Amino acid sequence: MQTKVIKLAPQKADIAKIKEAAALVDAGRLVAFPTETVYGIACRAQTSSLIKLNNLKGREPDKYYTLHISQKNEVKKYVPTVGLRAEKLIDNAWPGPLTIVFELDDHDFDKQQASLKRGVMESLYKDNSIGIRCPDNPIASILLRLTHNPVVAPSANVTGQPPAADAEKVLAHFSGQIDFLLDAGPCKYKKSSTVVKIGKKGLEILRPGVFSRAELESMSEVNFMFVCTGNTCRSPMAVGIFRKYLAEKLQCEVDHLDKMGYKVSSAGIIDMASSPASAEAIAACAAKGIDIRAHRSRELSQKLIEENDFIFVMSRMHRERVTALSHEAANKCMLLAEDKDIPDPIGQGQQVFNNCAELINEAVKKRIGEFAL
Repeated sequence: MQTKVIKLAPQKADIAKIKEAAALVDAGRLVAFPTETVYGIACRAQTSSLIKLNNLKGREPDKYYTLHISQKNEVKKYVPTVGLRAEKLIDNAWPGPLTIVFELDDHDFDKQQASLKRGVMESLYKDNSIGIRCPDNPIASILLRLTHNPVVAPSANVTGQPPAADAEKVLAHFSGQIDFLLDAGPCKYKKSSTVVKIGKKGLEILRPGVFSRAELESMSEVNFMFVCTGNTCRSPMAVGIFRKYLAEKLQCEVDHLDKMGYKVSSAGIIDMASSPASAEAIAACAAKGIDIRAHRSRELSQKLIEENDFIFVMSRMHRERVTALSHEAANKCMLLAEDKDIPDPIGQGQQVFNNCAELINEAVKKRIGEFAL
């Protein structure tokens, strides 16, 4: 067999040639193509095709390959529930040189078994997990979009050898052994994608690559902010209560939330000059085993709004102020108690503060229950 080599201009792809390559992949053949990291070998996710791929790469059959998708929104087809950190990472890093390993719970795994063909399930999922990558290369994206089957695409090299970063190295490995090679010149990064898993243990780098740990932690950090009027009563109580329930859901210590990639803060729409939480708010939280004595108030700003992913306010008036400072906040700013205001207890007795803390407690529990972590 002679490998057919098609030279393509990276920014002016020949759709007809890429369509020809896609048809070969759908027919169970092997096609090498460029990504922004290294060249990959496109193979449909079916047992007969994967046997060919394993033989080509000299790879053990119990090893699983990464699914490649053309657009990041396709992830929901394979992972019904995407956690908050993974969702943030997808938004910031895809398309790009990152492979994410998703862990599915039993309910989602059963759902996938019911919706996907058996051969696809057996090819893509292992121990209730699946690795997915969305490459940032126009030729790769078009090829994946034109195929009618799920596609895996390991690096174009024999197992144990360096991955091929240009077409010449692909041919050095596999000339006469693969059907088609889309040659778009050298790859941008010339190194493998980073492989990462995000779960209840936090962020785990399974394979170093283009992205560093610091970059991944920054791109996947989820920020919550609570807003009230003076940032001395309701919002500091909400932060303390939210942190407690968030830590319980993540099964970690409250002090470890930052390391787990979740930051919780608060602000007020008026400047109270770095005031502590009110004595009554401190007492109401202490009764729930929560310590907010270290809190100091700060004034809401456009910068704070833009830094946060979720903004919970105590009243409609607060929401109006947030959206007035940043029109982009409309989609991420919401009433903590969904459809009602939480009244300001300032200047009133301890029982009013206790009642307010209980309203916040119930609203926070409901909100925490809505999040996939």
